[in-house]
Amino acid sequence: MTQEAFKKHITQNLNFLTESKLIIAISGGIDSVVLTYLCHKIGLNIALAHCNFNLRADESDGDEAFVEQLAESLGLEVFVQNFDTELYSKEHKRSVQMAARELRYNWFEELSSQLQFDYILTAHHADDNLETFLINFTRGTGLEGLTGIPEVNGKFVRPLLPFSSEDIVNYASSNRVKWRDDSSNKSVKYLRNKLRHEVIPILKDINPSLLQSFQSTLNNLQDSSQIVNDKMDEFLNKTIENISDNEVRFKISEFKKMSNPKAYLFEALKEFGFTEWHDVENLLDAQPGKQVFSNEFRLIKDRDYLLLTKNEVETFSEVVISDIQDPVETPFGVLNFEEVQSNPSDLKSENHFIFVDKDQLEFPLSIRKKAEGDVFYPIGMQGKKKLSKYFKDEKFSLLEKENTWLLCSGEAIVWIINRRADNRFKVTENTKNILKIELMSR
Repeated sequence: MTQEAFKKHITQNLNFLTESKLIIAISGGIDSVVLTYLCHKIGLNIALAHCNFNLRADESDGDEAFVEQLAESLGLEVFVQNFDTELYSKEHKRSVQMAARELRYNWFEELSSQLQFDYILTAHHADDNLETFLINFTRGTGLEGLTGIPEVNGKFVRPLLPFSSEDIVNYASSNRVKWRDDSSNKSVKYLRNKLRHEVIPILKDINPSLLQSFQSTLNNLQDSSQIVNDKMDEFLNKTIENISDNEVRFKISEFKKMSNPKAYLFEALKEFGFTEWHDVENLLDAQPGKQVFSNEFRLIKDRDYLLLTKNEVETFSEVVISDIQDPVETPFGVLNFEEVQSNPSDLKSENHFIFVDKDQLEFPLSIRKKAEGDVFYPIGMQGKKKLSKYFKDEKFSLLEKENTWLLCSGEAIVWIINRRADNRFKVTENTKNILKIELMSR
């Protein structure tokens, strides 16, 4: 690789970088140091960002000092962040490698946002791409896991991706570039290093043009992936009935029309962390209410639909309201209480507010979720009705039932909030004190 070849690649494929403010993620190793020299020499607007993970004692501090010296010699701004990676690893139950990755990428994004950098450049190259492919292949993956590292992924750009590690070493040698060696890169206890030092050399011995052949394979897989993506866009347009803040609603019938429903379920849901795909497929014919969980999401069978929602952590089960002088914060908005003077016949409740006879209320009021055996007296009807029957008649989904809150006076339901008021608290000609209760957004 020459400076001219790198500049040509930038001009032809990543020309937007020439007008952008850039951070280079630099470790001090050969790849990121060469990337720094190349970007500096072709005149890109760059600064450096270095993470000290404090995992290799003096060696980590030596890397930090080297990067600072390099920045000074090139006249570049440099940002350095120290992390207690092992503590983060323990607290978040991550491997040390995963902890370092999360810390690194979170800080890069925070830095770029705060200081208004346009892109973050990383020094991934063609050999890294092959290693990632093999890692995904050995662990089991779908087509997406075999299409390689993207050259541009949001704010992250990888300008060295077409070039090999041999190209980078040759550039460093020809230009007398100095760098720091990371001793942990030699340890084969990590899968990536084992592939790098023991497996890939054998593959290159079998096929000296391995990287070129691999790139052809990637191009073919990316083309196939685009066909799948186009088909899935068409399929999901028919299958997703509704997307809201709380849920995505999929029509089960559309999945069951396909010759391989599990494949379509995988493509539709792969980004949500599900792993038990047979259990997911079994939801298509399961009883309503059956659920499958990932770490952050759950998939629920609800009659003719699959509902996708986040796993919400319930922080409380009840709100007690002793004083109605001030608005009351709730999990779903703000309840406002206002005494009004009006002719009762002129008042009409809506979904988001009701008028009640204040003297019929028993304080403190409470806001809670449904409980077994709940009944209420729907306004406009004679007699009482089980809350469960009301939910059924109104065709509430399981999520709607879970997210419905009740305003109660003692044991009596005053209002199914945002839905239906109770007849026992309605305003009549005999009402002396009228209270308006309104749900407002925060």
